Amino acid sequence: MHAQQKTITGTVTFQQKPLTGVSVKLKGASVGMSTNEQGKYSVSLPTGRGVLVFTYIGFLTKEVIVEGSTTINVELEEDKQQLTEVVVTGYGSQKRESITGAISTITSKDLEKVHGGSQVSTGLAGKLPGVTFRMPDGRPGGGATIQVRNMGNPLFVIDGIQQDKRQFDNLAPSDVESITILKDASAAVYGVRAANGVVVVTTKRGSRGQSNVINIDTYAGFQNWSRFPDVVNDSYEWYLGKADAEMNNGGSTTVTKEELAKYKEGTAPGYQSFNWKDFIVQKNAPLYQQAINATGGSDRINYYFSGTNMFQYSVLGREFTYGRKNINANMDANITDRLKVGFGVNAYNEVRDNPGIPGGDDYNLPKAAILWNRPWERPYANDNPEYINDIGHNESNWAYNNKKYGGYSNDRRRYGSARFNAQYQIPYIKGLVAQGSYSYGLEDRLLDGHEYTYKTYTYNPTDNSYKATGGSINPWRERRSQKIEKNNYQIGLNYNNTFGKHTIGGLLISERYDVRDKEVFVHSVPATNVLPLIYFNTTDTYDDRDDREARIGYIGKINYNFANKYYLEFSGRRDASWKFAPNRRVGFFPSVSGGWRITEEKFMKSLLGENTKLNDLKIRASYGIVGDDDNGVLPTDYLAGYNYNRNGYGILDGNPVIGSRDKGKPILNISWFKSKILDIGADFTMFNNKLSGSVDYFKRSRTGLRGTKYDIVLPSEIGFNLSDENINKDQQAGGEVSLSYNGAIGTATFSVGGNVGYARSKFISSYKPIFFNSWDQYRNSAEGRYQNLFWAYDVVGQFKSQEEINNYPVNIDGQGNKTLLPGDLIYKDLNGDGKIDGYDERPLGYGTNQPVINGGFNFTVAWKGFDFAADFSIGSMYSFNQENEIRRGYSYNSGALNTILTDRWRRADAFDLNSEWIPGKYPALRFNVNSASSVNKNSVFWLHNVTAIRARTIELGYSLPKSLIGKINIQKARLFVNGYNLFSIDNLRKYGVDPEVQGTNGLQYPQNSFVNMGINLTL
Repeated sequence: MHAQQKTITGTVTFQQKPLTGVSVKLKGASVGMSTNEQGKYSVSLPTGRGVLVFTYIGFLTKEVIVEGSTTINVELEEDKQQLTEVVVTGYGSQKRESITGAISTITSKDLEKVHGGSQVSTGLAGKLPGVTFRMPDGRPGGGATIQVRNMGNPLFVIDGIQQDKRQFDNLAPSDVESITILKDASAAVYGVRAANGVVVVTTKRGSRGQSNVINIDTYAGFQNWSRFPDVVNDSYEWYLGKADAEMNNGGSTTVTKEELAKYKEGTAPGYQSFNWKDFIVQKNAPLYQQAINATGGSDRINYYFSGTNMFQYSVLGREFTYGRKNINANMDANITDRLKVGFGVNAYNEVRDNPGIPGGDDYNLPKAAILWNRPWERPYANDNPEYINDIGHNESNWAYNNKKYGGYSNDRRRYGSARFNAQYQIPYIKGLVAQGSYSYGLEDRLLDGHEYTYKTYTYNPTDNSYKATGGSINPWRERRSQKIEKNNYQIGLNYNNTFGKHTIGGLLISERYDVRDKEVFVHSVPATNVLPLIYFNTTDTYDDRDDREARIGYIGKINYNFANKYYLEFSGRRDASWKFAPNRRVGFFPSVSGGWRITEEKFMKSLLGENTKLNDLKIRASYGIVGDDDNGVLPTDYLAGYNYNRNGYGILDGNPVIGSRDKGKPILNISWFKSKILDIGADFTMFNNKLSGSVDYFKRSRTGLRGTKYDIVLPSEIGFNLSDENINKDQQAGGEVSLSYNGAIGTATFSVGGNVGYARSKFISSYKPIFFNSWDQYRNSAEGRYQNLFWAYDVVGQFKSQEEINNYPVNIDGQGNKTLLPGDLIYKDLNGDGKIDGYDERPLGYGTNQPVINGGFNFTVAWKGFDFAADFSIGSMYSFNQENEIRRGYSYNSGALNTILTDRWRRADAFDLNSEWIPGKYPALRFNVNSASSVNKNSVFWLHNVTAIRARTIELGYSLPKSLIGKINIQKARLFVNGYNLFSIDNLRKYGVDPEVQGTNGLQYPQNSFVNMGINLTL
């Protein structure tokens, strides 16, 4: 008996609303159908039995077994993973399927696993294709440098409001719902600030119909420097190196063998060794964070309230600290069926507190002391902590780098913003919504600093006395007060509606943005360390400024979608910037983009067949013009006038008069840079949406860069030159690839993903370049050449004997090689003229800023309550140049000797010029001679082209069974142990240098390695 054919009908919905275009077909069959505008479908089953498969982009695939009923209604569920990849874009939001621009997204799921560092930017390394990352300073409160496709500093937009990077960094990571990167012309809606990409941040807001819950996330741990150069801590080794270096200078040394023997014995006072690094660096510096939030909603309201407290100590001592407290609140409510209002508050209070130390950076001297202080110097006279030792260069004596002796510096920033928004659905026009918002932000900074006077002492063992022989009698007292007010106004219309297979959307917005930044700086020379007040008679500096910023823009966007197959978007912004002359202020920045989901075509479905592994393929392209008004022009440069208080004082009629100076020719012909951005890409999913990926190629052609027309000469009597004009061009090009796979093996689920991006800049043209000869053009031309090249000398070897030096035909040192010693570098005579000079340099390295290649990879595993996650970042094609303290021995104050320089060419007997040479890696030392041929030139010997793979986050967690915690009304309890920056695989380890520092002497504050333990609770 044969089964009868059966027709199944029904409706497919989401949240009780019909879904149009849902694919419905019999599992195993080659054909199917899609739901109509009412979400209805009708499908015939030849045998009356089978399994219906419902698929729709952005929703979980659902399979339903057909039994007796002929009517099957289906409610689909959102695919949260796909939806998180489609987040807020410029002035709106889009589903993943409809995106036609180059966009990268990260969500709270990824950010909340980063329990290291204090800034949001530290959690982005390797996670976003097309985003370049470098963290050159790892101090408490330090952030990372992030760029979009190496194009420069991006614009930050937080909850729809344009902000600066400081507001971005100081968000609590647990408050962030998603971060979207606009990498191409999709950023054109931000006009004159969008040329370097846009970082769009959305904070958490709660969900409608969600039960009220309280989430607690707390952790504590410790941190240590990832790397820092090591120095010789043995006084005998230091003086032996000094004797060796002085003998290399001129054949004699001030070090005697008898004195050296005492340092080797190391027992007599003054001849003992001291480890400054161990004294300064206090390992396992604590850090902790507590975050709590309450979220929920009903059918008419949703809310999110949170508070976060984090505190971080420095490995330079427990008096170097950073702390921040955050408050965030968002609420949305439907007042009526047509009127929706929202309110948001974001505030933080951050404090950087540390001892007052000379110099602009209070962290610099404590770090420098490790490489400057010599092992026979000691912090306290006679090791008595009541008396700071006079070591001659007392600014780097760590014994006084504390609040008791050195003073204090307290830098406090407080920020608060309030946002109000409203949306009103206009009657009689379906899909038309009027919207408006207002945001007010107030940032307050108060810096109080006092560097004390202090005394240093020399101990006299004959009478057991301490005599003050040094110190500081130059106190520094400062107070800086700053207040920044920001206003943002937006009003506009938003439209979205579907007509059969046609979906049309659009928006029209007017935005105004203004800032007022006021600051007062006072400096005094106080009479005492104990009086904190600043008086008029001790004040020697009073600076006051009042800066303003104003912008206005009109934004338009139109979207068209046919059958979820063809997508087209036009957008543009008319922008005005306050920086330029009135006739140069206004510009229009348009863009166009389109997408084609080729897998929705009938011919493609037929070509791929029923059992295709390719689920979705979208080809997209975009092109647009965006601007950049951050070109070095000041807001008043277009005005004629005078600069006040620039030439000191003059005396007129016996009275002092503050001087002024003519500003020079007004800049009337400068406007913003223009960037024309092309992007071609594709997005795809395969294997039942388990594998997803994207690929992009981009090119940014930038015009209007500043340059000078040199062929127009003004008489020198005028007193100034012609101003720059918008005449130069450059280009940025590259691409990105990203892949991710989600799967399961038995009861274990896993995911693995990765991305890699390449972005490199090239200078295209300048104004009428002129060169004197072919060499001048080769060495100094930028036309058509990659930017950020590192010019250096090639090295073909090292001299192995004095005889080889004497017979070498090329003049290496410019003095007939008479200053050379065995072990010195042999530079390549590139032009064959018998001497080494600037004509022998060539480009051998990259820039020392952002890596050209960036990327990362990650994987996660979850099984029976256990979860494991690991994130790695990749950086390559950037250079590190080894200089100063890590190139030259005894280079500062005859300072410490880097341990890497102990592996050097040296004589077997440092005191005997005729003893044999022992080979080593580095050239022979010279004492306080920086002009030696091997160290006074940049060469491939000192230049390192870096490639680094860094373990960013490694976390192991365990969630307690619900059967256990449910008894005490806990919904979730997860324990975790987390490591951040645990290790790096790179080619700089041997030098003790972190691969992300940008300085060349190894003195930068390196990144920290963190180990934390914590708990996540949901009540």
